[in-house]
Order: sequence, then structure tokens, then C-alpha cells
Amino acid sequence: MNLRDELPVDHPLNRVYRVGAGLCGLLLLLFGCLGFAGSLAAFSTDGRQIAGLSTNGLLSTISVVVGLLLIVAAFIGGNLASTVNTVVGVLFVLSGFVHLFLIGRSGNILDFGMSNVIFSFLMGLLIMTFGMYGRVSGGLPHDNPYWIRRHPEQAAREGVARPALPEGAPAVRPARIPER
Repeated sequence: MNLRDELPVDHPLNRVYRVGAGLCGLLLLLFGCLGFAGSLAAFSTDGRQIAGLSTNGLLSTISVVVGLLLIVAAFIGGNLASTVNTVVGVLFVLSGFVHLFLIGRSGNILDFGMSNVIFSFLMGLLIMTFGMYGRVSGGLPHDNPYWIRRHPEQAAREGVARPALPEGAPAVRPARIPER
């Protein structure tokens, strides 16, 4: 059984995941394209700045690839968009920590400056927020599809209806919780 089989197939939060992935993807794509327009060398660390962030050709390439990934996830939507947002957000935050250590060292091949580190932290938190919205909380409302999928017996006792599955979607079994 896959993790995706345990998550709701479709739900109203899909719009949040899609908009978040799309907006952040477009922003990264724009930044990467501006870097290419500036004819930057791949591993240049001479301090060229675009939109207040230092960049080079390699960082522009990574920005375009990640931006396209987020845009594709936005088009697909659903749990994929949520998961991609969460994973990319975590990678942005980790990148911020790694590059905070690398500033001023020879291993800083992406030419990160402090403004890039702050951007990486903020963008990572923003993307993670879009990805985790409505999925991660100790206090999800009982009509939330994730809560219903995690607590099917209690939802049945409370009379909370399961979200309707889209046409042609496979039926999903509720997760079994081992008894203690």
C-alpha cells in the first residue's frame, strides 16, 4: 500500500496547493530566466545581482528546473502538489542552512550571499506552508478530509460524511491502526 492511497483523492484544499505551487514556481522561473538573460557564467562568483540576489548560471538553471517542477505540480494538483510543495520547501530551508555556512568559502558554487540565504528561508517556509496547509495540525476540524481519513470510526460515529470521490477514482481503504 502506498502513502498516496491513504490520502484523500480530491478535496477543497486542492486550490491552495495548486495556487501555492504555481505562484512560487512562476517566481523562481522568472528569477532563473532573468539570470539567463544576464548571460551569467555557470560557476561565476563575482557577485552579479538580479532582483537583489546574487546569482550565477548554475543557480539560474536550478531556479528554472525547480520553478518548472512546481508549475507542473500545480497543473496536476491534489496530493501531488501538496507533497511537492512540502518537499521543495524543506529543501529550500536546508539549502539556506547549508549556504549560511558556505558564505565566503570556496564551496559556495551557487554564489549565495546573505540575501539569498534569507530568501531561501522565506521561500522555503512559504512553499512548505502551502504544501502543509490543512494536512498537518493537531486540531484539524472533523469535516477535514485528512481527519476523516485518519479517523474513519470516529467520523462514522459523529455522522461526518466522507468526501465524494471524483469519477473514476479508486476506492481508498482507511488506514488500519494497530490495537495496543
